[in-house]
Amino acid sequence: MTALLRYQAALLVRSQRWLPPFILYAAFLGIGVQSGQPVLDSLGYTAAALLPVAAWLVRICVTGEPPAARALVAAAAGPARAHLASLLTAAGASAALGVAATLVVTWISDPVSADHQRRVPPLEAGGAGLLAALTCALLGTAVGALTAWPVLRSPGRAVPTLLLAALLTLVVTGSPAQAAVSGLVTGSRSGTVPLPLLPTAAAAVLAMAACAAACALTSRRSA
Repeated sequence: MTALLRYQAALLVRSQRWLPPFILYAAFLGIGVQSGQPVLDSLGYTAAALLPVAAWLVRICVTGEPPAARALVAAAAGPARAHLASLLTAAGASAALGVAATLVVTWISDPVSADHQRRVPPLEAGGAGLLAALTCALLGTAVGALTAWPVLRSPGRAVPTLLLAALLTLVVTGSPAQAAVSGLVTGSRSGTVPLPLLPTAAAAVLAMAACAAACALTSRRSA
């Protein structure tokens, strides 16, 4: 698996297909996050913007190889393992992006509540922001795994479905991403720092289930 992960990571970096989602994420943050804003509000926005980017990275990774190369890797390592490596590479890239963004946003934001009347511990706020970003990265990975090849083969159906699923995952009540992001926003109003442990755990379970389903389908369709 280590060799497969290195192969997928090298494929992602050399293809430069990661540039559009990274640039889009930077643009989102440049528009929505300003220096001196309340830290928890900014961290909530940072985490929420990561979810569609994570789903996009999954689509890039699972479709980055020509069909012939994909068939060779699947024959050598097994289709499920090969597909899992691409999903893990995308998840790792989005998680790394989320960590970097969270650190920067925590550093430039003002550690105060939304009304600027109460101080918020910056280290605790950064920790909560990291968990929220990880939650959104995991759910974005799940969305990407269920809306890309081999689940949906046609880009005409896969791309709109990915966008719709990412939006619903962010706004539907009960979604771990919605819970983590809204928790930060609510905490900013009260000046308290919520740790979204349950949303992160739920997102991890959903991501594992989605990846397992996609890998199982890859094995059946490659048989």
